Amino acid sequence: MSKVSLNVNGHEHHLDVDEKTPLIYVLRNDLGLKGPKLGCGLEQCGACMVLVDGKSEFSCSTPVAAFENRAITTIEGIGTAENLHVLQQAFVTERAAQCGYCIPGMIVAAKALLDANPDPNEEEICEALSDNLCRCGTHARIIKAVLRAAQEIRG
Repeated sequence: MSKVSLNVNGHEHHLDVDEKTPLIYVLRNDLGLKGPKLGCGLEQCGACMVLVDGKSEFSCSTPVAAFENRAITTIEGIGTAENLHVLQQAFVTERAAQCGYCIPGMIVAAKALLDANPDPNEEEICEALSDNLCRCGTHARIIKAVLRAAQEIRG
């Protein structure tokens, strides 16, 4: 065990954890953040996506020590049930979730895209979400939700 300092959703955390532990386990087990999901554990499904310094990254296989001195944002840091982010509201409006397991990772990846490019086309959205799998097949609704959010963000 060693001391690891993480900035998660704008809060500093000083934890005694094995620095080789993948970030997702620290987020879920030590910090109680259940938004990022463990899907495959192999960086193949995107359910574990978090924002790291504004870019979407997998949290399932990279050791927690690699995230020190970096700003980590989970779905919980994007919005709340009482105060949804525009992107989250667009997912609700477009009914872009069925089982919902992939949705936190999808929203995180979409937020990284919209922060970098507030006017993406459908091809750019597909590329940005290419590391995220939805087994329910709601990709068409997810793309519509991201397009809706982009339009609302632009005003």
